[in-house]
Amino acid sequence: MQIKRIAGALGAECHGINLSKPLSKDVQIEIKHLLNEHEVLFFRDQAIAPTQQRDLARIFGPLQTHPAYGTVDGLPEVMLLESTRERPSKIEVWHSDMTFRQHPPSVTVLHGIVIPEVGGDTLWASMTTAYDTLSSGMQNYLADLHAIHDFSQGFKESLAERGGRERLADAVGANPPVKHPVIQIHPESGKKVLFVNPLFTSHIDGLPALESAEILRFLYAHSTLTEHTCRFKWQADSMVIWDNRSTQHKPVNDFFPATRQLHRVVSEGDAPY
Repeated sequence: MQIKRIAGALGAECHGINLSKPLSKDVQIEIKHLLNEHEVLFFRDQAIAPTQQRDLARIFGPLQTHPAYGTVDGLPEVMLLESTRERPSKIEVWHSDMTFRQHPPSVTVLHGIVIPEVGGDTLWASMTTAYDTLSSGMQNYLADLHAIHDFSQGFKESLAERGGRERLADAVGANPPVKHPVIQIHPESGKKVLFVNPLFTSHIDGLPALESAEILRFLYAHSTLTEHTCRFKWQADSMVIWDNRSTQHKPVNDFFPATRQLHRVVSEGDAPY
C-alpha cells in the first residue's frame, strides 16, 4: 500500500489495495497498525459486495447490529444509512457511533453506494489530539469523571415523530443509559482519548447540572476545533475505516433533496476504561 496523510491531526489515504479480496494476515496487521497511527483510513474505487464488507469488518472483531437502522436484506450486520428527499437524515452533529452501548463499536467500516453530485462530505476529529491539547489542569479535572450516554437522547427526533415511541420501544427498552469514563485509555495504543459526544452524552455523572452542561459545551467546542479534524469527499465505492474509540465524525447534510446511501458495519469493542 501507498499511504498519504491528509491532515495534521488524523487521516490517511491508502492506495494500491483491493479490499474485496481476502487479506493476508500480514496485510490485516498492517491495516490495524495504520488505523492505530492515523485513526481514519480512506480508500477509493473499492467495488465491494455487502458480504465482503462484512467479512472485512470481522478482522477487527465480532460484529454488532443496530436497534434502529434498517439493514441490507439477509445481512443484519450491514446497516443501511440512507438520506432521501422523503426521509432526510436526522444525524447532523458530531458523535462516535453507538456510545449508548456498554461495549461501543471499536471500528466502523463505511462504504459509499449512492453519492450526491454535490455535497455530502464527512468530517472526522481526533479525540487523541483533543485530549493532548487540553491543559494539564483540565486533564486532571476530567481524569476520574464519568458521563452518561443515552440512546433516547441520540434518537430524540425519531422518538418525537408520530409513532416513533411505539416503533422504537424495543430499542429504548434494550438500551438504558450507560456510564463511560470521560477520558478513555485506548486498549491498543495506550493513549488517552476524550470520550464524550453531543449526540449521545446527556451529562457528567455527579456534577451539578450547570457545571456538567458548561464542561460538556467546552469539550465539544474544543474537540472539534478545525486543527483537530480532517474532511473527506465521498465518491461511489469509496470506503472509510475509522477507529470509533478515538474519533468523532459529522456528516455534512448539504445535499438535499439528493439521495445519499451508504453501508455501515461495526465491530464490537471493549467496555471503555
